Amino acid sequence: MSDVPNTPEEPANCDKEAEAGVETAASTEIDWLDALRQVIDPELMVNIVDLGLIYSVGADDDSEQGVAVEMTLTSPACPAGPQIVQQAKMALERLHDVGKAKIELTMSPPWTPERMTDDARDQLGIF
Repeated sequence: MSDVPNTPEEPANCDKEAEAGVETAASTEIDWLDALRQVIDPELMVNIVDLGLIYSVGADDDSEQGVAVEMTLTSPACPAGPQIVQQAKMALERLHDVGKAKIELTMSPPWTPERMTDDARDQLGIF
C-alpha cells in the first residue's frame, strides 16, 4: 500500500489525463487503494482503507475494465453501509480505466479494531 494519499482534488489516474490525450498507465492495486482512501466513514471520519474495511481489491475476472472489492463494515447494522459502498464504487469508477467496480460486502471475518492502521488509531485517539 502506498503511504502517500491522493488529495480529493487530484485522484489517481483521473479522467483529466485521458481527456487531455495523455497516455496513462493501467491502474494498479495501489491506485485502487488510493481511490478508496478518499471514501470516509461518516461516523468515524477515517478513510475505509485505514479503518481496515477493505479485505481485498483486484481485477474483476467477470468484467473487462472491472475492479472487484471485498470489504466489510464496522458493524453488520452500520447505518452508513449503503453510503460507504456507493462511494467506494464511485471512487473506483472515476479512475480512467475502470469501467465497473463490483463491491462485495462480507461479515466474515468480522471487523475488529486490530485491522486499523496506526494512522487511523492516531486519528481516533486509540493508543
